[in-house]
Amino acid sequence: MFEITGVEQKRCWDESIMPPVENVRPGLWSIPVPIPDSPLRYVLVYALELAGEAGVAIIDAGWNTEAAWTALTGGLTQVGFGIADVRAVLVTHIHPDHFGLAGRVRENSGAWVALHPADAAMIPSPGAVPFSGLISNEQQHHSRSGVPPLDETEIAAAAAMMAGHYASFTAPDVLLEDGDRPELPGWDLRAIWTPGHSPGHLCFADAGRGVVLTGDHVLPRITPNIARHPHSGPRPLASYLDSLARIARLEEEFVVEEVLPAHEYRFRGLADRAGTIAQHHHERLEEMVKLLVEQPGPTSWELTARMRWSRPWADIPTFMRRGATGETDAHLELLADGGRIHRVGDQPGRWFTGPAATASG
Repeated sequence: MFEITGVEQKRCWDESIMPPVENVRPGLWSIPVPIPDSPLRYVLVYALELAGEAGVAIIDAGWNTEAAWTALTGGLTQVGFGIADVRAVLVTHIHPDHFGLAGRVRENSGAWVALHPADAAMIPSPGAVPFSGLISNEQQHHSRSGVPPLDETEIAAAAAMMAGHYASFTAPDVLLEDGDRPELPGWDLRAIWTPGHSPGHLCFADAGRGVVLTGDHVLPRITPNIARHPHSGPRPLASYLDSLARIARLEEEFVVEEVLPAHEYRFRGLADRAGTIAQHHHERLEEMVKLLVEQPGPTSWELTARMRWSRPWADIPTFMRRGATGETDAHLELLADGGRIHRVGDQPGRWFTGPAATASG
């Protein structure tokens, strides 16, 4: 049964204020770090005290801003550590609110930084122009989906955003594969590969303490963005649904006393919440099929505009509409893989129910 355990975090969320630093378990702390200009408001960085006065490890690091750095260092000070005491940074995934400060933490502490290989592969090599082909690849992808092209001002803004978000990312020191147990004195933390939100997303479980740190994979209130785009990896929604089922099965292995997500607030009921999220995606799939039956042949962009969202389509900013279309693309891909729909054409493609016609002999 789903139950909110981060009661103070939930109160702060409802009141649109930052939650406090909290002692979640003996030797385990939650430190909120602000995210600039985001409805998510903060990422929850978790600090794990290491045995034998060895220092502290952190799960995720926060966005690369001065405000985030101040919150992270201040939070560590509040629990009795300085930035120099950080021995390891375990990053759930490459997105800037999780990975952005990892390099700065390493520079100031000598900590090793860990990431899954699938996300590490997206980091530009030394000397390369960060994500130099990403904007053009995005344009080509959006053209197939019928998304209106960016004008020159929007392209420049998107390029600047990418550079600002990712330019500070440096290669990890440790690559964590599924099932790996990083060397953290006093902890038996197991890495669980959960692709979908990113190709290399990781969750972490400590059975002895009864906790699962879910990153963005399972959140208590919202569903993470699962979108098809040039750097999403193949079939992100299929991967995500498989990962949800896998993370839910942890409750068959040990008693999951509490789930520690990267946003919002802590909760109990991992399998229930994973099931609710999976049901949401299955309902979206059926909604798309129904809309295609009613009006065949839309582009992904046109179909996205006809779907139900948390607010009217007219009130959704352009950049969020493009992200929503990526989510639609991921769902359409899964339906097409199952033979329930097919695409005709490519620039843009248009969608119809039923399997694609095959050439007869």
